[in-house]
Amino acid sequence: MNIPVPVMTVGLLLLSNVFMTFAWYGHLRYKSLALPIVILSSWGIALFEYMLQVPANRIGHGYFSAAELKTIQELISLTVFSVFSVFYLHESLRWNHLVGFGLIVLACWVIFKEW
Repeated sequence: MNIPVPVMTVGLLLLSNVFMTFAWYGHLRYKSLALPIVILSSWGIALFEYMLQVPANRIGHGYFSAAELKTIQELISLTVFSVFSVFYLHESLRWNHLVGFGLIVLACWVIFKEW
């Protein structure tokens, strides 16, 4: 199967960000757990994040510049985190969060625009 580079790159980055978000923020629902357990658990989850993120950047670099790869990763990260915070942490997104995220999307457009 010949998956286009942009699809493979974005797909792997999306999956890696799901793992990253759980590694970094998943423990917030379990504040009674001892910090060393939380740290070791996060490292274990982050291993899977790296196993997806590193190939994504390897595959995508050349088609995308490093700055574009980082921009894609940040946009995906914000999107995944928004969904995670609403559905897993049960926190609401306020209007100022949405405006701020919108400005970041605008920044992404500036980075990808051919000038």
